[in-house]
Amino acid sequence: MGHIGRRDLGLLALRVGTGAVLVAHGTQKLFGWFGGGGLEGTAKGMEAMGFRPGKHSAVAAGLGEAGGGTLLALGLATPAAGAAAAGAMAAAVAVHAPAGFFNQAGGFEYPAFLGFTAAAVALTGPGRYSLDHVTAHRLDQPWVLATACAGSALAAAAVLKKRASAQAETVESADESPQ
Repeated sequence: MGHIGRRDLGLLALRVGTGAVLVAHGTQKLFGWFGGGGLEGTAKGMEAMGFRPGKHSAVAAGLGEAGGGTLLALGLATPAAGAAAAGAMAAAVAVHAPAGFFNQAGGFEYPAFLGFTAAAVALTGPGRYSLDHVTAHRLDQPWVLATACAGSALAAAAVLKKRASAQAETVESADESPQ
């Protein structure tokens, strides 16, 4: 097997592994699978973390993870898939950041790793063993990469800004309430 075959097999393994993990996390949020809270439980959790409205945030996070993960695993619309997953992970990183870096302390190590991996696959491309390859890379074009990455970055920034505002309002309300 030549070098090109190894690279393509490596990308296949990376895509499928990362995609499967993202799908599992997303389906926890959307459907309650694998011990997850489903939409209602995830919506309550999102509200508690400052993401409002909680249900919209739960759907967006679940679709970013499950949808992005599915497309990554298939190697279909790889730039958009990787950008969607990376954007969803940006919010997860923000939630875990106060606990530091390492996962065992509740830090952001794990969602950051998933986000960077998804972004790297989006940038690198899906390899030969992918649906993008089968479809002559119609959805794996430079303009798709640029649009998807810019859109994901802008959406993540807007969501995180809105969350920061909601958290500031909560702190203000707590400071103003009689004790």
